[in-house]
Amino acid sequence: MSADVDEVDIPGVEGWIGVLPNHAPMMTTLAPGMVRIKDGAEENRIFVRGGFAEISPSGLTILAEEAMPAAELDAAAIAQCIKDAEEDVADAGSDDKKLAAQQGLDRLKELQAAL
Repeated sequence: MSADVDEVDIPGVEGWIGVLPNHAPMMTTLAPGMVRIKDGAEENRIFVRGGFAEISPSGLTILAEEAMPAAELDAAAIAQCIKDAEEDVADAGSDDKKLAAQQGLDRLKELQAAL
């Protein structure tokens, strides 16, 4: 997607980041969740699973491992993502990796509950 919009909210690993015009430049790692794109009264949502976001004077660039419009999400797809995340938790080699994988799994379960 490439568009001029009023605001984009992104799920960073350290919390939500609201990006408005003239935002300070930065990079962040994305957590699984919904990117909310607001333009006036209109709002679009895109589910992202991991990746990076770069905010620069020219705009916001998101490089996601996976991205799906919220309108295309269904219970079966979410169930498969949860299964994959459960495997990531089981395969984590260190406590830090296990915690990060568990947080991702928790977010997916929250998304499933929201559907």
